[in-house]
Amino acid sequence: MSVLSKLSVKIIIGILMVALVCASAQSANEQTAFEKKAFIAGDHAMVQTYEMDAHGDLQEAKAIPRGTEVTLPDEKPMETAEGNFLRIDMGSEDSGNVGAADGADRDGTEADGSGTANEDRIEADGAAETDNTGGTSAYGSNTDVTTAAEMCSELKDISAPDPPRYVKPENLVGSRAEVVQEKELFVRTPVTLYCSSKGPEIAGFAPKGTRLEVTGFAGLDENGEVAKYKVRQMAETDSEAAGKKDGDTDSTKDAAAAEGYAYSKYLVRSQEEADKNYNKNGEYDKAKKAKFGMNLHGGKATGLDYYPFERTTIKGNAFCREARGMYLNYAAALNYKPYVKIIKETKCNAVVIDIKSGSLSYKSPVAKELSPKSYKKAHADPGEYKAAVQEFKNAGVYTIGRITCFNDSNYAKDHPEDCIKTGVSGSRWPSAYSRDVWYYNVALAIEAVKLMGFDEIQFDYVRFPEAAYEMSLDKKTDFRNTFGETKAQAIQNFCFYAADQIHEAGAYFSVDVFGECSNGYVTAYGQYWPAISNVVDAISSMPYTDHFGNADTWSQPKAIMKTWAKGAARDQKKIPTPAAARTWITGYNTPFWAPQVKYDKKKLKQQVDALYEAGLDGGFIPWNSASPADTYRMYKGIWDYER
Repeated sequence: MSVLSKLSVKIIIGILMVALVCASAQSANEQTAFEKKAFIAGDHAMVQTYEMDAHGDLQEAKAIPRGTEVTLPDEKPMETAEGNFLRIDMGSEDSGNVGAADGADRDGTEADGSGTANEDRIEADGAAETDNTGGTSAYGSNTDVTTAAEMCSELKDISAPDPPRYVKPENLVGSRAEVVQEKELFVRTPVTLYCSSKGPEIAGFAPKGTRLEVTGFAGLDENGEVAKYKVRQMAETDSEAAGKKDGDTDSTKDAAAAEGYAYSKYLVRSQEEADKNYNKNGEYDKAKKAKFGMNLHGGKATGLDYYPFERTTIKGNAFCREARGMYLNYAAALNYKPYVKIIKETKCNAVVIDIKSGSLSYKSPVAKELSPKSYKKAHADPGEYKAAVQEFKNAGVYTIGRITCFNDSNYAKDHPEDCIKTGVSGSRWPSAYSRDVWYYNVALAIEAVKLMGFDEIQFDYVRFPEAAYEMSLDKKTDFRNTFGETKAQAIQNFCFYAADQIHEAGAYFSVDVFGECSNGYVTAYGQYWPAISNVVDAISSMPYTDHFGNADTWSQPKAIMKTWAKGAARDQKKIPTPAAARTWITGYNTPFWAPQVKYDKKKLKQQVDALYEAGLDGGFIPWNSASPADTYRMYKGIWDYER
């Protein structure tokens, strides 16, 4: 056989192979130049595609993420008994994920569904050229015969293309802004609604069971999952209305339905799913038993959320799972040298530095805008404060910024409208129901992470006043309860809000709580251990040995700490994803009102022994409000603690 004849045979066989694999392929002179960009869309993250089998029937193929950019080589849909389908081109098997990763809102832009379809057409490079020289070259009179085996051998470098993919027309749209097709969602875990897709500014709140209309989205990952939905509250459901009855009804006001962005992780697709309570292994049943002997007006444990959450991991910031911490007030932090020396001589691996404790440690730009009195009374210049924080970071320790939240007299003077109005107490206390107070404290936290470089933010005074019970009995008290929450719901919902925003800023989040909140009931001031531990990265209780009544509980610190720690360890086990239990221990002479017992390294070690023996292994922080360097040197061996 001549070389020319063999070449012609190869061309013919190649064309036949393509025709067998691609049943819908046309002859070269019939190909169309139509080609259009499109995006895969759907009401779920992954969208089903189809391909033809050997009999020409469509079969399910690999699903691809919505947001994937494709091209449409054929303008007309293919009609089948199952409906119409359009052929799509993705370039390669893995190009779907690549396309999705580059889709809507990957770099933070918002998509609200108002984008117009992309009508740009990309013309094909041209129809495939064919050999029009006639049949002589392919089917000449030469009597040489090429066997099938020889043909296959000579064509071994020709690989068959992937079979074409098809999708339903409703799964194709013209822009990434249209790829998310959910119409409504339901609130499983109470959600804060945000004014924009980024930032902590609050637009509203939606309690458990709320039905939401989806009006847009922001953030779509490579798997087609939405980060936040733009939603609008719809008509109130029976479960939503019932939930409001548990709140402080004497101060509840009707909140207008809001529109804003909500984290997708708190939303589900049906009312039934939304109304369910998490009860795996009886967690919710345990909450039913969490009652005090009388109504403390803090709310019911059954009204809180116990769904497990995957613990946050922040790239470039390793969480301090077992802390050997040192507390520093702002003055001690600025006078950093003796403390850095102790750190370098011990196994101390974390420092807690005041950002706001009564007064601000530095002149915060956030406070300048939101609380002028706080700004005026702030201590240090931001540059001076940042330099001090950096010295501790240079020493290799994990840095935690402490903020006292709802006990803030300076903010209260600026914003009496956000404070609890009561005749029970003469002091002004910013209400934990107030979203403006939430926003101020979280904005301070985000600023401190970004400006000062803190690895973690610790919130203290995350509660209502200690006189909350007496306030609740006074019918004239106005708690500023806009959304009809119980006190415990407000505290947990604040923790959800703060955790999400602080995590986005690049830091971890912890909360200080009273030792009482691990006693198995919801406290009058709204703290309940399992509900808080379920949300934060670390829960730091304050079971100071002289805070258990007037009886002498401080002479034998291990005994009282062991009793307390057993209760806390029990509460940790009530939920599937508890926080690290990082405990404040007594680091001052007791009792604080008339010191009699000197707390040295031995007394501190007894407390730590009790924690670990009870199973609380998240570490410890000695509390001494004065942060005295001489005292820290005296018991510095505590940071070298060995079990």
